[in-house]
Amino acid sequence: MQQKCPCGTGASYDACCGPLHRGEWQAGTAEELMRSRYAAFARGDADYLFRTWHPRTRPADVTIDADTVWTSLEVTDAAAGGIDDDSGEVEFTAHFDAEGRSGSMHERSRFERRAGRWFYVSDE
Repeated sequence: MQQKCPCGTGASYDACCGPLHRGEWQAGTAEELMRSRYAAFARGDADYLFRTWHPRTRPADVTIDADTVWTSLEVTDAAAGGIDDDSGEVEFTAHFDAEGRSGSMHERSRFERRAGRWFYVSDE
């Protein structure tokens, strides 16, 4: 049985974010990149997070807290960020368990397309 993608689309990982993580495809929209970055957090793929962070704003090193288990994602808004746009914003709430407690993180993320590829820029 194929594993569902953590990003919440309902598709299998290999038909959804897996090819993005492996570098086989590029995200076509800001929301697709945001969902794939959430899935990378959920799967512990710090390299993908680093590669998809805009060079202007990314830290020198990206680490993932192994004690945090990302449990679900809710996308609540997307502004621009489509296949013909050069920038966009995606608002979401990511749910997690850490240190025996459940929590959530709400963010409105900004994305830019550079040389045909989407990058995470920052949160508001």
